[in-house]
Amino acid sequence: MSVIANTTVISNFASINQLDLLRRLFGALYISTEVYEEVRIGLEEGYQFYAGIDQMIYPFVHDGWIRLTSMADQAEIALYGELPFRLHRGEASCLVIARHRGWMPLTDDRAARDEGNRLGIMVSGSVGCLVLAVERGLSGLEQANIWLGEMIRLGYHSPVNDLTSLLKRS
Repeated sequence: MSVIANTTVISNFASINQLDLLRRLFGALYISTEVYEEVRIGLEEGYQFYAGIDQMIYPFVHDGWIRLTSMADQAEIALYGELPFRLHRGEASCLVIARHRGWMPLTDDRAARDEGNRLGIMVSGSVGCLVLAVERGLSGLEQANIWLGEMIRLGYHSPVNDLTSLLKRS
């Protein structure tokens, strides 16, 4: 299943210098043009953890693992116009693209997650990515909890501060 990330997830992993974990989890990661614009604005506003992200984005670089996409047809654009105004453009575009293409959106925004659930879309976020990294053996639980703690220290409002209870029991 293809995955499209909202700015919140990109920010959380970029801020702890772990964007590559998303590459290892998903291979290619899509972002909408609206999310890319939010990232560019963030960089202009001084969020230096975004520096160099253009070198990971296709079509800016041929082998970019972050893939830029946009709403492609009337059905996507129509749904975009129907979503609540409280959603930012990046959140709304990710939900629309995910819904119409059968993708999974990654977002930490509560309103976006609620809207995704209302639309019948399986939604995940930063915590889900960290849990998946542990389950796939890309990280130990201790390291994933350290990364979560760093995200929280940098301003992420996480629903949990320890991933242990979220891991599947064998």
